[in-house]
Amino acid sequence: MSTPYPFTAIVGMDDLRLGLLLNAVSPAVGGVLVRGEKGTAKSTAVRALSTLIPEVPVVSGCRFSCDPASPDPACPDGPHELGGGVARPARMVELPVGASEDRLVGALDIERALAEGVKAFEPGLLADAHRGILYVDEVNLLHDHLVDLLLDAAAMGASYVEREGVSVRHAARFLLVGTMNPEEGELRPQLLDRFGLTVEVAASREPDQRVEVVRRRLAYDDDPAGFAARWADEESALRARIVAARALLPDVRLGDGALRQIAATCAAFEVDGMRADIVMARTATALAAWAGRTEVLAEDVRQAALLALPHRRRRNPFDAPGLDENKLDETLEEFGDDDPDLDPDPDPDGPGGGGQPPQGGPEVPPQGGPEVPPQGDGGQGDTPAQAEPAEGGTPQAGGGEQQPVRAAEPFRTKMLSVPGLGEGAAGRRSRARTEHGRTTGARRPQGALTKLHLAATVQAAAPHQRARGRSGRGLVVRRDDLRQANREGREGNLVLFVVDASGSMAARQRMSAVKGAVLSLLLDAYQRRDKVGLITFRGKDAEVALPPTSSVDAAAARLQTLPTGGRTPLAAGLLKAHDVLRVERMRDPSRRPLLVVVTDGRATGGVDPVALASRAARLHSAEGTAAIVVDCESGPVRLGLSSTLAVDLGGTAVTLDELRADSIAGLVKDVQTARRAA
Repeated sequence: MSTPYPFTAIVGMDDLRLGLLLNAVSPAVGGVLVRGEKGTAKSTAVRALSTLIPEVPVVSGCRFSCDPASPDPACPDGPHELGGGVARPARMVELPVGASEDRLVGALDIERALAEGVKAFEPGLLADAHRGILYVDEVNLLHDHLVDLLLDAAAMGASYVEREGVSVRHAARFLLVGTMNPEEGELRPQLLDRFGLTVEVAASREPDQRVEVVRRRLAYDDDPAGFAARWADEESALRARIVAARALLPDVRLGDGALRQIAATCAAFEVDGMRADIVMARTATALAAWAGRTEVLAEDVRQAALLALPHRRRRNPFDAPGLDENKLDETLEEFGDDDPDLDPDPDPDGPGGGGQPPQGGPEVPPQGGPEVPPQGDGGQGDTPAQAEPAEGGTPQAGGGEQQPVRAAEPFRTKMLSVPGLGEGAAGRRSRARTEHGRTTGARRPQGALTKLHLAATVQAAAPHQRARGRSGRGLVVRRDDLRQANREGREGNLVLFVVDASGSMAARQRMSAVKGAVLSLLLDAYQRRDKVGLITFRGKDAEVALPPTSSVDAAAARLQTLPTGGRTPLAAGLLKAHDVLRVERMRDPSRRPLLVVVTDGRATGGVDPVALASRAARLHSAEGTAAIVVDCESGPVRLGLSSTLAVDLGGTAVTLDELRADSIAGLVKDVQTARRAA
């Protein structure tokens, strides 16, 4: 087993270290989500935490880590007698993004269950993580069906494995820790809310601190055991402080004044539900115990808010997490005056703010390098204000570059889907063969059986019962009789936007409406778990503003800053889209594309630009790419060029009004009809 990097040797990252340590003191806080750019020691810090967690007593020989003081009466390895047991280190179990359902929840031997009537169960990662840490790196890329299982286990504290009426249940209470790079996509709101705390990390811009990071990392890589030995005393001191804080935790008093501040803060920031209040209360209590105090102070409440609320106040995936610290301080001051135990005016730069451990108890072992400015939320949660449109009237078509304009308010869009039956990654857009969904038939299993089709299995075994010597009531089932259920669900697609940013689209109200429509489609793509890409064309050429990615908020950011002006090289935009889709088909052949062209249909520049655009469109049609043209033409006189382009693409054209979910147009039917007729 490799030697983990010492937790106390991590340079800076105060919020990250504090969030992890608070969960070590009080697992009831509910875990932590670490958000940050690549290469910021997120995984290193999480793995280092596992060596600091105190040992846990377990029933000897129990595969489900039952507590000998109160064993689970429904444990598959039970029943267990009270008392006894052995102590072992708390486990940190890593859940790979590409894990199967059986690897997560465990596998039940269906063949033995049917033929012998026994529950032969192989525990999964949820059983291994019970009373320990479940760590998910790149948690935002976790497949939806695994997210659903995690949500169920986190909500009930137990995992259920069911196969055709045969079920196994075991306890599954764990500390959920996830790391993610926001550039690769956001989490589903349901899973986001399950993390008690969230912290933002970023690499330091201080040269001295970066030097210290590199120096320590090189020393660790050269001699991991020797490097860990040099930090052994600091690790022992921190481990002892965690044990002391755990022992003090039951004695910490959470007064009515602190509770009022917690409730008022959650109400002021309009967070959904009551989980935020509970998490803040537990976090503030853990902060007091960590500082060696038995009273919760206003500085504890403030720090708890900075850790527990940023990810809960997001209204849509394009909102950056964070809190307005001035508003937070005003709320704490307003509701803290009537409690003498609370400090009504916490210093945001003092020990209780900005991610620093509160004073009043033993300090975190020194880092050996320069102090790091707090890298917490820092009031950066609000989306930067967009540039206001410049005054001076409407720009002329074909003119020079115009300043970006603000997008109109997004709306709920019609359901866009790719015709046919795919086999892509699980999602919520187009029909596909999946591991989850409604049963449509049966087949012989290829590899391990995951979803039994009971009726087909019985039908296959029934004709052979006499030849197999059946004498009792039980059915004699052989391996060849088993049938896998075919399931049909939904897949996620690659939605590639090709947006006209030329002068003909530059009228301010018109471009604002166009951006609002694309933003609405991006929101829809986020909800349906799609990958998205963005191509813009203007002037003389087209460019890939955003390569295909799972981060729809990155696409929204590119869209907001999109300038307009110049000629309309429609053919260049379509050809660039053809190149992008060709590469993506090689990278991920199972993910089907949906091409969304946002234009008024005009084409200018070069020799016969309309004919060139038509030929480029027919390239997509020849390859069977599903396409939608969002017609942005406005005014009393319409040329209908977008409809012509849609015919060449083998797709359909819709106006901005028809794109709305409450419009009368049957958009999905139109798309499918157009593809069948092409």
